[in-house]
Amino acid sequence: MYAFRTRHGPADLCFTDRFGGVSAPPYDELNLAVAGEDDQVAGRRNTRLLLDDFAPGAELCDLQQVHGADVAVVEADGPVARPVADAAVTRQADVVLMVRVADCVPVLFVAPETGAVAAAHCGRPGLLAGVVPRTIDTLRAWGDASITAWVGPHVCGACYEVPAAMQDEVATAVPAARATTSWGTPSLDIGAGVRAQLEEGGVTVVDVSRCTRESGDLYSYRRDRDRAGRLAGLVRLRGPA
Repeated sequence: MYAFRTRHGPADLCFTDRFGGVSAPPYDELNLAVAGEDDQVAGRRNTRLLLDDFAPGAELCDLQQVHGADVAVVEADGPVARPVADAAVTRQADVVLMVRVADCVPVLFVAPETGAVAAAHCGRPGLLAGVVPRTIDTLRAWGDASITAWVGPHVCGACYEVPAAMQDEVATAVPAARATTSWGTPSLDIGAGVRAQLEEGGVTVVDVSRCTRESGDLYSYRRDRDRAGRLAGLVRLRGPA
């Protein structure tokens, strides 16, 4: 169920793998997608199984991800259900923030000074749009001087081949993202770009990533195309015991 799971200060966080769910092949097992050809009943069951294990009784805030840079702020009296955004931040206890990926970079943030957490989904468009810096800025606006971010599984630069013109466009904006595939063609390392943006923002980075395309226990759109499921990054502030 988990590719990585830990606690940090007042927060719990994790990145999922593809095991421990009920989806049938080719989506087996823990497919967390909200669209596609997998059985939607199985998808809802997978989400419930995950939440019951990760944060029993907590409320879910997932996102309608659009590869943009909007950051949803989850307030005590605001809606929790699926805002259109690619990042979410909250200071509310027992609200699970979830982002879904299948090669893009999931990033989870904990800012213990003000008891805030955040989750962001960053692909190539999000890297250019600046979803990660905007998430940092939102946390900083709450007075958080100390922020730690975990970078989760995503496709690596050795596997993410792109046209040379696309590589130049992205690398002009984020030079750290320029890479070369293992077979010698132009590529992008979105994870390296994200790490560079985090470090530029003064964030402590914990990289727990693996390449989704190279890891059979993870979902990858690059590898499996329409037969790929979705994994997730989740973070929540623990409520009173």
